[in-house]
Amino acid sequence: MPTIAIKRDLLFQSLGKTYSDEEFQDLCFQFGLELDEVTTEKQMIAKEQGSEQDIDASEEIIYKIDIPANRYDLLCLESLSIGLLVFLNKISMPYYKAIKPKKGLEKIVMSKECLKIRGHIVAAVLRDITLTQDSYNSFIDLQDKLHQNIGRKRTLVSVGTHDLDTIKGPFLYDARPPSEIRFKPLNQEKEYTGEEIMQLYATHSQLKQYLPIIKDSPVYPMVYDSNGVVLSLPPIINGDHSKITLNTRNIFIECTATDLTKARIVLDTIVCAFSQYCSTRNTVEIVEVVYPDKQTFYYPDLKYRMEEVECDKATNYIGVKQTPEQVAALLSKMSLKSAIKDNGKLKVEIPPTRHDVIHHCDIYEDIAIAYGYNEIQKTIPHMSTIAAEFPLNKLTDQIRLELAQAGFTEALTFSLCSREDLADKLGHKIENIPAVHISNPKTLEFQVVRTSLLPGLLKTICSNRKMPLPHKIFEVSDVVLRDDTAEVGAYNNRRLCAVYANKSAGFEIIHGLVDRVLTLLQVPWSADKNESGYYLRAADDPTYFPQRCAEIVCYGEVIGKLGVLHPDVVSKFELNIPCSSMEMDIERFL
Repeated sequence: MPTIAIKRDLLFQSLGKTYSDEEFQDLCFQFGLELDEVTTEKQMIAKEQGSEQDIDASEEIIYKIDIPANRYDLLCLESLSIGLLVFLNKISMPYYKAIKPKKGLEKIVMSKECLKIRGHIVAAVLRDITLTQDSYNSFIDLQDKLHQNIGRKRTLVSVGTHDLDTIKGPFLYDARPPSEIRFKPLNQEKEYTGEEIMQLYATHSQLKQYLPIIKDSPVYPMVYDSNGVVLSLPPIINGDHSKITLNTRNIFIECTATDLTKARIVLDTIVCAFSQYCSTRNTVEIVEVVYPDKQTFYYPDLKYRMEEVECDKATNYIGVKQTPEQVAALLSKMSLKSAIKDNGKLKVEIPPTRHDVIHHCDIYEDIAIAYGYNEIQKTIPHMSTIAAEFPLNKLTDQIRLELAQAGFTEALTFSLCSREDLADKLGHKIENIPAVHISNPKTLEFQVVRTSLLPGLLKTICSNRKMPLPHKIFEVSDVVLRDDTAEVGAYNNRRLCAVYANKSAGFEIIHGLVDRVLTLLQVPWSADKNESGYYLRAADDPTYFPQRCAEIVCYGEVIGKLGVLHPDVVSKFELNIPCSSMEMDIERFL
């Protein structure tokens, strides 16, 4: 869920009313948002540096607001204020229009080389626009929010904005070898080649994360004007020649992408939000895009589409009683103009700003938000049923209770971990582990979904090293294993893991714990090592000390392992005491 930071006074000025913090928090809740924090710029900087600072009354107050991940139309002050004003019935929803200019259409021609790296481009022109310092900052911030959110850190979509009066069309979208590229990047004093740009920004705090997107490609995407002036090297940096300023009156916007649908959403979001600053409000100039196969497209289209919903069906889903007229009014508050048709049906107009409305259930959700979740009456179900606890959860709770009574403390660790924690620190290679990888991890600590509970417990012990010995902790939770035969490509598996750490390894304690658990599960010890019970079988695993590891074999199947952890594993988790552990699958006992 993205969070936007908006100056309170500017927001209240746009809304035409001053609210208290509590009143605005209530308004956000009614609109389906959340006021996360009231702060200042100095406070935000102090938090980043790990310190705290009180709010100074003389400083400008900033509201940090949580926006639903699919509401791209609310990611800046301009679009948020319009949405709130429509919700408050102070204005009607603006009508956005894409027009063809009288003097001639701007055009972008794409070369076939672009298909090798970023195969789509869309564009638009904001004509006769007037920006203030605040609206300029909001314009830049919206681009960054879209890059991080729907653009997936520019891998799917990247935006370039240019002063149209400093360049001349038609434009060329091409891809060339790095050695043939030479231009002056934004805010630089000299020209650089493609390779030099990669070196220049290799240590840049913001741009270095985008370099791998194209760094290893034989060609880099480039946008040129008719005079050969470089507009941008997407998705890295714009050219300095065409940078926009407060004096810019005509803005040329181009979005290169690997996903055309997301590129169109990004373009529509930007132009709809800032077309209000154009001399002809809410209008955007069309740009012609010619693909290598000579197909011609015109962007943005700013299409309005119509959806037909049944009023009774919608209100029954939500659990409220409303007339078609009332439902139409509720939808209009959510920027979805509605008209009543015959037989209680509603004709709903979806504007180009509401790309989140995909299915009828999205319309039902907006009805519920406008009606007010707190206003929906709580009712008792009309039929009675006999409830039962999910068997796996019931077994889990029973095991948790018994391990707590055995003197172990329960831990609850993150479901995500780093590749290093899951593989390298445990003596394995990540390629050999059936892990589900996160394509866009927020931090290096959350790169994969855990396939073992052990790393989380070892990190927990590390964080509690100052506590008196021994450390006896356990966790009963899910891991996720990749499986190409599964419907979603992976499946959950409920595991039990326990770790004992003391001045001695305490293998006998972990062994005893395994015996206790299996005894409670009514699994007998099999002295003859047959399939009538359970037994231990020697095993080799780099996670464990040589000849101090065993597999737990139950009814002929291996359900887990136990043993003394290898000293290298212990030291890699920053521990200096011996540890023993066990981990076993408990789903087999259902």
